[in-house]
Amino acid sequence: MTEINVKTRDKKGKISKYIYGQFAEHLGRCIYEGLYVGEDSEIENVNGMRRDVVDALKELEIPVLRWPGGCFADDYHWRDGIGPKEDRPYMVNTNWGKVVENNHFGTHEFFELVEQLGTEAYICGNVGSGTVREMRDWVEYMTFGGDSPLANERRKNGREEPWKLKFFGVGNENWGCGGAMSAKYYADEFRRYATFIRDYGDEPLYKIAGGPDSRDTHWMKVMMKKCAHQAQGISVHNYTYTHDYMNKGVSTDDDLGEYYSLLENAFSMEETIAMHEKIMDKYDPEKKKGLIVDEWGTWYDVLPGTNPGFLLQQNTIRDAVCAMVILHIFQKHNDRIFMANIAQMVNVLQSMVLTEGDKMVKTPTYYVFKMMKAHMDAERVDVKYDGGVCGGNGHALQKISADASVKDGRCLVTLCNTSAGDEEEITVTVDGDYKNISGTVMSADKINDFNDFDGAEKVAPKELEIKSENGKIMFTIPRLSVAAITLE
Repeated sequence: MTEINVKTRDKKGKISKYIYGQFAEHLGRCIYEGLYVGEDSEIENVNGMRRDVVDALKELEIPVLRWPGGCFADDYHWRDGIGPKEDRPYMVNTNWGKVVENNHFGTHEFFELVEQLGTEAYICGNVGSGTVREMRDWVEYMTFGGDSPLANERRKNGREEPWKLKFFGVGNENWGCGGAMSAKYYADEFRRYATFIRDYGDEPLYKIAGGPDSRDTHWMKVMMKKCAHQAQGISVHNYTYTHDYMNKGVSTDDDLGEYYSLLENAFSMEETIAMHEKIMDKYDPEKKKGLIVDEWGTWYDVLPGTNPGFLLQQNTIRDAVCAMVILHIFQKHNDRIFMANIAQMVNVLQSMVLTEGDKMVKTPTYYVFKMMKAHMDAERVDVKYDGGVCGGNGHALQKISADASVKDGRCLVTLCNTSAGDEEEITVTVDGDYKNISGTVMSADKINDFNDFDGAEKVAPKELEIKSENGKIMFTIPRLSVAAITLE
C-alpha cells in the first residue's frame, strides 16, 4: 500500500503551461494527411486543416506548437512556402524519406493551424543551410505591423495584421543534422543570428538557443558562457529508447524485460535534467533562463512495412506510463524547465493521434495529456510518498510516480503505477477543505495494448472508484495504469 501526503499550503512554484507543448515537423504523415489535407480534400476540413484532428487536439488545450522542425527546419527556406500554392517550388525532403515536399503548408497555413487550435507559435529558424538575412526577413514578414516591403508582401499574400509570435528557435540540433557544428562554432553563429532577430511586436521574442543532445554537458557549458546574454532559453533533446539509439526496440513489444528497460530510461530523464540544471545554476543562479526540452518522447524502430524515414510507431499503455513519469519529472524541475514539446503531434513517434485515410484514433498518450492538463499554470504543491519498487531482469524501479498542483480552488493529483505485475492500494491525504472528489484511471490488460482504427478503444480513461473516510481518499489502481484525482 502507498500513502501519499499532499500539502496544498506548501507551494513549490508555478508549473509552466508550456511544459505541455507539442511539436509538428514536416516528417512522414505529420503535416500532410495528419494535420493538413488541403481545401479540396474529401476529408472534412477547415481551410485545409483536418476537422477531426483539430477538434481532438483542441480538447488538450495545447499551449504552444513548435514548427517546422526538427531536422527539417535547417533545410527549410520560408519563401518557398508563401504565395499562391500553384507557384510554390517543390523540394525533396532529404531528412525524412526523400519524398517530395510541395510546400503547400507554409507560414500562412501554420498560423491558420495555430489559430484553429487556440495555441501559441514556436518557430524554429534555419541556421544550418540558411542565412542571417533569410531569418531576419522571416521575422519581419511575420511580426511587423508597419509599412515595409516584407509586411506589405505578407498583406499581398492575404494577411493584413501581423501574427503573434512569442518563441523563436535559432536552429535545431546544430551539433548534428543542423550543421554538424562544434559548440563554439554554433555559439558564435547563434550570437550573429540573434543580433538580427529583432522585436517588431509589443512583446519581445523569447529566443531559444540550440542546446545539447541529451547529456552533452560541454555543449551546455559553452551555451551558458557565450549565449545566455542573448537567449532566454536553451534547448535540450532527450528521447527514451528501449535500450539506446542503435537498439530502439519495438513499439508493440510485450516482453517484460523490454518494458522495464524502457521505463528505466524514462526515469533517467531526471538525471539528464539535473546535470544540465546544475550547469545552468552556476551561470544563472537567479534562474532567469529557461531549460527548453523541445524534443522528448519514446522512440522505437518504425512499424514493419512503413517508410523508415516516416518514424511511424504504435502507441501503447507503456507509452502512457512513460509520458506521465517524464511529465512529473518536468514538473519537479518547474523552477528551471519552462517549456517541453513532445515529439510529435500526429503520426510520428509518440503522437497524440494517428490517422489512416479518413479515420483517426486518439492514442493512450493523448489521454495522459488530457488527464494532466489542469496542471498547466497551476501551483505545484508538496507531495510525499514511498511507493516501493518494481521490475525484473535486474531492474529495480520506482513503482509509483505522483505529483499534485492547485489552481482556482481545485487540486489535481496525478499518479501512475509502473508495475507490470501488481495493482496498488493508494491512500491520499490532502490538507484543505474539499467537498467533491472524482477520479479517472486508464489501464490495459497487456503491455502492448493500443487503440486501433476499428473504433474500439482498448486504452482510454474510465471512472475510478474512490472511497473517502476521515479525511483520507482511498482507491486501488491496476498495474500499468495512470490516474488523476480532482478535489474541489
